[in-house]
Amino acid sequence: MRRFCYRCLRYVFKYWIVHLWLKVMFFRQVQQHGDNFSYIIADDATREAAVVDSSFNAGEIIRVLKTENLKLKYVINTHDHSDHMAGNEELLSMFNAKTVAHKLSRINADVEVEDGDFIHLGNVSIKVIHTPGHAPDSICLLIDNKKLLTGDTLFVGECGRTDLPGGDSRSMYDSLFSKLLKLDDAVEVYPGHDYGAKPYSTIGEERRTNYVLQPRSLMEFIAFMRQP
Repeated sequence: MRRFCYRCLRYVFKYWIVHLWLKVMFFRQVQQHGDNFSYIIADDATREAAVVDSSFNAGEIIRVLKTENLKLKYVINTHDHSDHMAGNEELLSMFNAKTVAHKLSRINADVEVEDGDFIHLGNVSIKVIHTPGHAPDSICLLIDNKKLLTGDTLFVGECGRTDLPGGDSRSMYDSLFSKLLKLDDAVEVYPGHDYGAKPYSTIGEERRTNYVLQPRSLMEFIAFMRQP
């Protein structure tokens, strides 16, 4: 009887661990207008949510938040370019949320973050990775070590431009090769724009197929990024 009870308890314990793991996170990629992607992340239990790069998608984001009964806690921007923050004010006017951006950002953020910081939504953990190159304040967001929101740092099959004000190819090289490519191949990549053959990828797939990420020295990369 004791053995039977022990096995039953072990089964129940394993069932709930798997159940909680599967239910811990709500995740939605949103594209309503243009080629900008926005993202909604939430803890499935507490319903605490964050929107990343509101862009021109505020209408659809609001619909999802209301339909899913999510409580918007943070509006996060991967960088301060206007196309990524276009819907911030509309969201902030409707929800009691705080803006989050890197400390170098021109955004007047309620929460300033830097490399290695964590943002929490219930049990969902979001790690901030500072990835300058496209912009000085560019960040990527690693969610529970499984999903990576890359903003305009890394696209499917491409990387962000470095020829805009504040762009820097040397910084982009370090961000791509010393930070993002150090992540596990299974990490899913969700970019800020719909520029690729599909809306998302993985670090492993980008490592194998993205021509920008082929092995180059720093000087070779700088020269490569100067090409039209």
